[in-house]
Amino acid sequence: MRPLLALPLLAALTGCNGLERLSRIGEAPRLSAVSNPVQDPNYRPVTMPTPAPHAVPLNGASLWRPGSRTFLRDQRAAQVGDLITVLVSIQDTATMDNRTQRSRNGTDTFGIPQIFGLQTRLLPRAADASSLFQASGNQTSDGNGVMKRDETITLRLAATVTQLLPNGNLVIGGKQEVRVNSELRELAVQGVIRPQDIASDNTVQHDRLAEARIAYGGRGTLSDLQQPRYGQQLMDIVLPF
Repeated sequence: MRPLLALPLLAALTGCNGLERLSRIGEAPRLSAVSNPVQDPNYRPVTMPTPAPHAVPLNGASLWRPGSRTFLRDQRAAQVGDLITVLVSIQDTATMDNRTQRSRNGTDTFGIPQIFGLQTRLLPRAADASSLFQASGNQTSDGNGVMKRDETITLRLAATVTQLLPNGNLVIGGKQEVRVNSELRELAVQGVIRPQDIASDNTVQHDRLAEARIAYGGRGTLSDLQQPRYGQQLMDIVLPF
């Protein structure tokens, strides 16, 4: 009965999204407003293990500035609010083929030939005390699974430094939206990078991001057609078969 009681609640929750979709019939997906990522309600500062800070020795007779990579001013991202370009190049190919076979046979026999001489009184005449219970079972299982995945994503995205960790690592986050006709493509990236991994042109490869979170998706007419209906999703969860 619990799944049936949850149907009205699920219908109400999906109805809010349905009303939002009805309100934009005939319109292209709306772009999000440009905002400060730190002011997002879901934003949480990142805490990472860092070594103890130590003082940098200063040399008054040297032209080299501690922490600088060149004699000239470094143009790479180093402070909160600086911009950096993230290069996303994902080529993921995976193939898995698993098969499991199982077979089991069992036979059980139970009997009491003698029950203190009372077996003739306790059991019917047609019953055989030596074979009161007999059971047999046969189980066979054969499972075969194949998974193939081939993904290729090549993108460039400008991100903002949102936090400077005590050990000098940078927390970055960025989001990009592109609308073509009635389809909106969204790209988001978050992670932690080392200043040493930033190239001279102020770019960083996605595989240098620690705790990387990369999302690529979209909203619009084509994306709606690729999603199963709410009723189908509900039935997939509720139905046991």
